[in-house]
Amino acid sequence: MSATDPAQPDRLHGLDALRGGALLLGVVLHAAMAYLTVPVWPTGDVVAEPVANGLFFAIHLFRMSTFFLIAGLFAHMMLARRGWLAFARDRLTRIAGPLVVFWGVALGGIIAVIVWAAALRNGGTIPDGPPPPGLTVETFPLTHLWFLWVLLIFYAAMLLLRAPFALLDRDGAWGRAVDRLTGALVGPWTPLVLAAPLALALWLTPIWIPFFGIPTPDTGLMPELAAVVGYGVAFAFGFLLDRRRDLLTRIAGLWPVFAVVGAGTGVAAFILTGGSAPELAPVTDVQARAGLAAIVSVAVFASTLAVTALALRFFSGVSRVRRYLADASYWVYIVHLPLVMAGQVMLLDASWPWWVKLTAVVAGVMAVALLSYELLVRHGFMGRWLNGRRIPWRRRPEPAALPAE
Repeated sequence: MSATDPAQPDRLHGLDALRGGALLLGVVLHAAMAYLTVPVWPTGDVVAEPVANGLFFAIHLFRMSTFFLIAGLFAHMMLARRGWLAFARDRLTRIAGPLVVFWGVALGGIIAVIVWAAALRNGGTIPDGPPPPGLTVETFPLTHLWFLWVLLIFYAAMLLLRAPFALLDRDGAWGRAVDRLTGALVGPWTPLVLAAPLALALWLTPIWIPFFGIPTPDTGLMPELAAVVGYGVAFAFGFLLDRRRDLLTRIAGLWPVFAVVGAGTGVAAFILTGGSAPELAPVTDVQARAGLAAIVSVAVFASTLAVTALALRFFSGVSRVRRYLADASYWVYIVHLPLVMAGQVMLLDASWPWWVKLTAVVAGVMAVALLSYELLVRHGFMGRWLNGRRIPWRRRPEPAALPAE
C-alpha cells in the first residue's frame, strides 16, 4: 500500500505520540545519569543507586532506535506527499536550522554549568584543568543535538539512493518487489532480522562498552559504524513501512510477542553487561563481545518494536494532551540538557533520596521548558519554524449582539 493512498490518514497519532515520548524521555535519561553507580556525568551526585542504572539502561535501550524508526516512516510520508525539493527545503529549515542556531547556545550553557559544578566542589574557585581539545572532525562536540546531524546524514543518503531507484523503477516492478520483501520481514522474527547488522557492527567495534548499547555519536562529525548501522537500520525499516502502511496493523497485533522478547532480552542484556555494577571498559575478548553484541542488538530492536506496537495498539486515538506534548517535545529536547544539569547542581547538597532528586529535576525542567514553549514558541514564528505551523492564541468569543428594541 502506497503512502500516497488517499484512504490513509496523514497523521498517525500513536506514532506521533511515541516520537514525542522518545524525545521527552531524554529529560529522564539525562536526569538519571547523575545518580548512576559509575562516574560518567559531569554533574554527578554522591547519591548513587543501582536502580538508576536500570532506569537509564531501559530508556537508552529503545529510545533513539524508536525515534529513528518513526523518523524514517515520516520521512517517506513527507517525501511521497510533497516531493524531494519541498522535502529538502523543509528539512533544512526545521532540522539543519535549529542545529546551527541552538548548538552554540546549548554548548555554552552546558560548559557554564560544568564550570559552576567544578567551582562548588573546589570551595568556590574554578580549578585548573586541561585545555579543551581543538575543534576537528573527530572532536566536534555535537552535544545532545547529535540526532539532528545524524538525521541530516540519513536524509541525504535517502535522497541519493532514491534517485537512481526511481529512474530504474518506472514500471513499478522493483517497488513491488521491495514491498513484498518488507512484508516478509514483519513477523515474530523481525527483531532477529533487524538485529543482525547491528550485532555485526558492535562486534567489529573494539572499543564498545556494552552497558551503553548503541554508542551515542555525540562527538565528531563522522558517526561511529555501530551508530550508523543501528540507527540506519531503524530509519530504513521505518521508511519501508510507510510504503506498506498495512503492516502497521500486523505489528500492532504482535505487541505481546515483542513485549515478552523485549523484556526478556532486555533483562538478560542488563545482567550480562553488569548493569547493577557496570565496568566501563571495552570487551576485549572477541567471543564474549560477539555474544554480548547479539543479545544487546536483539534487545534493542525487540524493545523498539514493542513500544511501537503498543503505541499503535493503544494510543492511536486523538488526544489533545498527547498532541500538545508531541508538538512541544522538539523544543523541550533542544533546551533541556543545560537545565537538567543546572537542576542537578542545585540539588548536590540536598540530603534527599536519589529518586526524589530525580523527580524534582525532571518536574522543574519540564515546567520551565513547557512554559517557555507556550509563551515563546507555540504561538509565534518559532512555532512555525520548529513544528511547521503556528498555533494562534485562542481568542475570546465575541459577545452576542443585543436584539434591536
